[in-house]
Amino acid sequence: MADSSRAVSASLFFFFLLLGFSAAKELLVGGKIDAWKIPSSEADSLNQWAEKSRFRVGDYLVWKFQSGKDSVLEVTREEYGNCSTSNPIKVYSDGNTKVKLERPGPFYFISGAKGHCEKGQKLIVVVMSPKHTLRAISPAPSPVEFEAPAVAPTSSAATLEVALVTVTLGVLAMYV
Repeated sequence: MADSSRAVSASLFFFFLLLGFSAAKELLVGGKIDAWKIPSSEADSLNQWAEKSRFRVGDYLVWKFQSGKDSVLEVTREEYGNCSTSNPIKVYSDGNTKVKLERPGPFYFISGAKGHCEKGQKLIVVVMSPKHTLRAISPAPSPVEFEAPAVAPTSSAATLEVALVTVTLGVLAMYV
């Protein structure tokens, strides 16, 4: 019984582990092609979209915008807060921008078009660390950690058998 429980536990652990290492995704910024623009309201802000999304190391952010009329600047936290376009980390201006998120932590993006950042055209993306991803999917506790209810001593073998079946089903239910 213990060997089969351990086998079930190990199988489930590896299954959930594989789910945590899902393939990289391409995420269209704002969820639509024309999202890289001055938002019409705070509720329409790209940061609202980013807060509801999950970003992992290896994912790609994809922007679609009219080349020559706008750009995407990757900037520091300070430049983001000040809407400073003078010293960006990277500049993307081709209108079909694809940025790989290569590390965990925050990424800051602002519009390169004059005055757009000040009007809310900016984005913060927080990428989860691989450790955080694994902690989010934890394996079920091992049967050793499970405390079975005490069975009162009895002379009836049938009562003991029912109690053992109940405990066994309870342990198996943890793995389903």
